[in-house]
Amino acid sequence: MNPIYKTVESFDWMTIAILLSLVVITLAKYMFQTRFLSFLILPFNNKYIVLYNKKGRLFSWFHVLMTLFQLINLSLFIFLAWKAFFPHPSNDPIPIFALIFALVGGFQVLKVLLQSVKGFVFNTNGLVSEIIYTKLTYLNHSSLIMLISNILLIYVLQDSKTVIYITIILVFSINTIGLANLLKNYQKVLVPNIFYFILYLCTLEIAPLVVIGSYLKV
Repeated sequence: MNPIYKTVESFDWMTIAILLSLVVITLAKYMFQTRFLSFLILPFNNKYIVLYNKKGRLFSWFHVLMTLFQLINLSLFIFLAWKAFFPHPSNDPIPIFALIFALVGGFQVLKVLLQSVKGFVFNTNGLVSEIIYTKLTYLNHSSLIMLISNILLIYVLQDSKTVIYITIILVFSINTIGLANLLKNYQKVLVPNIFYFILYLCTLEIAPLVVIGSYLKV
């Protein structure tokens, strides 16, 4: 009888990634307890944005920690979704995850830089800065959903496309709420700058999705 070799995927590195993200969010909660509690109810109460949009914004330690938490979980979720829909024979997934993390982080940094440059060119620095902060904050919050999804996809329901679809819907819903609140809170500012806002949406929000969609079709 010939032996049958079965590849067993190690979850050690994924466990480390999950634990690292938990350490980051625990540190954020420990250092900024009041702010963290306001952050948790963000989709249901816009108090967090009102209180903290003017205080340090992108470079506050809490925001930096939550962005790191988001990058880890978003990258891991993309990896798990990719593995579920496009099974691959690679025995070393760590470089793939590292590449996804670098691309996601680089994309977000580049996007923020382009948005900031556009704000400087059109003299709308304040508006652009508030848009960037609000959108990143809601994305950071939606990474809490990604954390739960990642745990399920790794340890409970491996390669579950249902979990992936539900996660995408929830993440999209949270960020849609953020966009709606953004339009509501800054409508008086956006109306006189509607041309720049439309230009911003077309170049930095819609265009990347079109490029990614075209690439996936190919």
